[in-house]
Amino acid sequence: MEFISAKTILTKVKYGNEWYGIDYNMNLYRGCSHGCIYCDSRSNCYHIDNFDIVKGKENALAILEQELYKKRKKGVVGIGSMSDTYNHFEKEYAITRGALKLISKYDFGVSIDTKSDLILRDIDLLTEINSKNNVIVKFTITTPNDKLSKIIEPNVCVSSKRFQAIKLLSDNGIFVGIMLNPVLPFITDKEKDIKELVKLAYENGAKFIHTYMGMTLRENQRDYYFDKLDKFFFGLKEKYIKYYGDRYNCIVLNAKKLYEVFTDECNKFGILYNMDDIIKAYKKEIKGDEQLKLF
Repeated sequence: MEFISAKTILTKVKYGNEWYGIDYNMNLYRGCSHGCIYCDSRSNCYHIDNFDIVKGKENALAILEQELYKKRKKGVVGIGSMSDTYNHFEKEYAITRGALKLISKYDFGVSIDTKSDLILRDIDLLTEINSKNNVIVKFTITTPNDKLSKIIEPNVCVSSKRFQAIKLLSDNGIFVGIMLNPVLPFITDKEKDIKELVKLAYENGAKFIHTYMGMTLRENQRDYYFDKLDKFFFGLKEKYIKYYGDRYNCIVLNAKKLYEVFTDECNKFGILYNMDDIIKAYKKEIKGDEQLKLF
């Protein structure tokens, strides 16, 4: 794996209360090997050349330790927003595991986005962090259908494996749920699939599902996605062009009805779906720094 230089690892965010209540953002890798056909991180605005090639960051853990040590607020660190931190190189390099050890050492919380069941390797550290601060794990699951998931997310474990990982994390006391993002127009926007996904979430202990009934398409991302549509869903590209043109937000045509179906199913099974409710449910009161010092 190639390593690139990095001056900082942690970034203070301004949108925390809008996005799972995170305080800091951290990406330990640049690029992703999952090969998801819809990935927004391929967009030119993120300036990631050769996105499918994963690159590590030089001295990431040493830089991270210095930054965590200096932070006065013991907030929640978000991991995996731009690229999945549990890529295939993580098995060998364990950079994410090293970061979790530091997060635990300095009493921070963690919010992880992933599609990989490799996260199960780190249940011990997630449990340790959870005993001191806040932990939330979000699995992206776009379809309950393993065959379809292998087409649209080819280089990562299938949906059923992700549901199994949710079950194991939930059984170990971790607040875990699903990001049903994106919902692909004409591909994953079927009512029966949404119902099945919510049912499987409930059966496997998911506490929440957050969704956006559509997808984004811009610049390089659109070209890549359309190439894959031509390969796996012949004729569908023309349908996208007809209904969406060069629009950035591509909301599914039956968005209102589909969201009603989704919320009805979530309410039936007691699954949270509003962002404010999700944040309130996983965040516990943390003692201030002065109280910790006195203790």
